[in-house]
Amino acid sequence: MNKETLPYRPGVGALVFNRRGEVLVARRNDIASEAWQLPQGGVDPGEDIRHAVLREVEEELGTAKLEVLAESHDWHTYDLPDELIGKAFKGRYRGQRQRWYALLFTGSDAEIDCVGVTSPEFAAWKWAAIDELPGMAVSFKRRVYESLVAEFRPLADRLAGGQLG
Repeated sequence: MNKETLPYRPGVGALVFNRRGEVLVARRNDIASEAWQLPQGGVDPGEDIRHAVLREVEEELGTAKLEVLAESHDWHTYDLPDELIGKAFKGRYRGQRQRWYALLFTGSDAEIDCVGVTSPEFAAWKWAAIDELPGMAVSFKRRVYESLVAEFRPLADRLAGGQLG
C-alpha cells in the first residue's frame, strides 16, 4: 500500500484546560506504552467542526462541561508510521488533518470518566503542564504537539494567572 496515495482523515483535537492552565491528557487503552494524548477524533460528513470537537470530547471523557476558548490558526497534519499504514483508520488514511480547539473544563474532576463511557478509548487521564505535552506523545504526533504548545501557551499562562475562566 502506497502511503502517498492515501488521504488524510479529517479530524479535530482538543486541549482541555482547567482553571489552573493545565491540560488534560489521556492514556489509550489499546497501546502498551506510557504515551499520553490529547482528546481527538474524526469529523462526520457534513458535521460542523466546532460541534465535532465538543462531541468527541464528550464521547471520550464523559463530560460536556466545556467552553470553547480558541481555535487553532491552522490545520495540523501528521502521518502514521509505516507500520500502521493499512492497519489504523481501517487502512483508509495516511494520517490526520486536524483543527484544534482550546476548551475550558467547567466541571469538577469527579465528572470526568474516560473509562465509563460507551466505547472507552482511554484507560486513565490526568492534568499536565502544557510544556510537558510533546514529551508525553507518541513520536509521530510530537511535531503537532510542539506546534500546539507554541500556539496555546499564552492561553495556558493567562488561565494560570487567573486572567481567564
